[in-house]
Amino acid sequence: MKITDLKTFVVGNPPPHHGGRYFIFLKLTTDNGIEGFGEVYTATFGPHVVASMIEDVCARHVIGADPFKIETMWRNVYGRGYSLRPDLSLVSVLSGIETACWDIVGKALGKPVYELLGGRVHERLRSYTYLYPKDGQGLVDGEPAVYRDPDAAAERAAECAAMGFTGVKFDPSGPYTSFDPRQPSLERLELSAEFCKKIREAVGTRADLLFGTHGQFTTSGAIRLAKRIEPYDPLWFEEPTPPEVPEEMARVARQTSIPIATGERLTTKYEFSRVLALQAASILQMALGRVGGILEAKKIAGIAEAHYAQIAPHLYCGPIEGAANVQLSACIPNFLILESIGTWGGFHAEILKKPMQWEDGYVIPPTEPGIGVELDEEVAARHPYTGDELHLEMVQHPL
Repeated sequence: MKITDLKTFVVGNPPPHHGGRYFIFLKLTTDNGIEGFGEVYTATFGPHVVASMIEDVCARHVIGADPFKIETMWRNVYGRGYSLRPDLSLVSVLSGIETACWDIVGKALGKPVYELLGGRVHERLRSYTYLYPKDGQGLVDGEPAVYRDPDAAAERAAECAAMGFTGVKFDPSGPYTSFDPRQPSLERLELSAEFCKKIREAVGTRADLLFGTHGQFTTSGAIRLAKRIEPYDPLWFEEPTPPEVPEEMARVARQTSIPIATGERLTTKYEFSRVLALQAASILQMALGRVGGILEAKKIAGIAEAHYAQIAPHLYCGPIEGAANVQLSACIPNFLILESIGTWGGFHAEILKKPMQWEDGYVIPPTEPGIGVELDEEVAARHPYTGDELHLEMVQHPL
């Protein structure tokens, strides 16, 4: 069997844009007609530039290759240009290609990917969601109330808990910029504590509090923030410092009882092994459209297992990466919780021929072969991302 064709899809995600403004999908096809889908998670370049990167990598390393030889393909792409080091953009491209190869392999063998990686050990997967705004909740200082008003967030959290979610994530600690890290303001310290207090009162012990940040803070600032929210017993404090220097994140971990979670901006086993060796985090949040793919994530989970660390795959992306997250989570013993975009409805369901199965706070791993989902190419064609909406991924000035 050989891979003979590639097709890319840059899809605009309609409002309210949960999971991002666009998704980058790809399809590989073999000489016997088997199709495999993958998703690339990178915003370091424009999405159409990334699509060209996918085409370049596939032309050099994938077209004509055997999709079963995933390890060989992975090493060839990872080492191209004799780089042999974690490269966020290249490995993101590789992640989507690798997932598509696993999709092909599973379909060729008639098995879900998780059955080929040791077998399913979880019949259902605990999931959490961000506290997304609901219709009619209003704005506070130009933002949805759920992001700035502790009472509105608590109300939304109670609704999520009633739906079955046993974890809710929120990020009231302030915006992030290209000039991070910085100290949190006193106003944001107080607001963060108030969010935790009100949400804890609203959900009690029905749901864990997942305190999200985006690496905005200095080490000392993160420690100050951790002490403010520690009384409300969050399950994790996410990415308290930037990803470049895990030694500093380890200092935060030593100063708080809250477990540290990180990994959204890391790629490959090499960066994650450093985090574990330094004891910078005990919950790893790799994004499978960025980290190197399904097998690379499985290797990271194995390393984490030896450190008694747990896995909570990250999802700010489309449902193909989400499906890869599910395949990994189903077959690793140290799985903790899975990020969902709400209940996997809306456009995340529409873009698939058959949506993911979510029931009472849990995702049910699919039994279909491969990654278990199929991209609806007609829907993708009706939603091209044109890039007409000008938006910045990061604010380019200090706050």
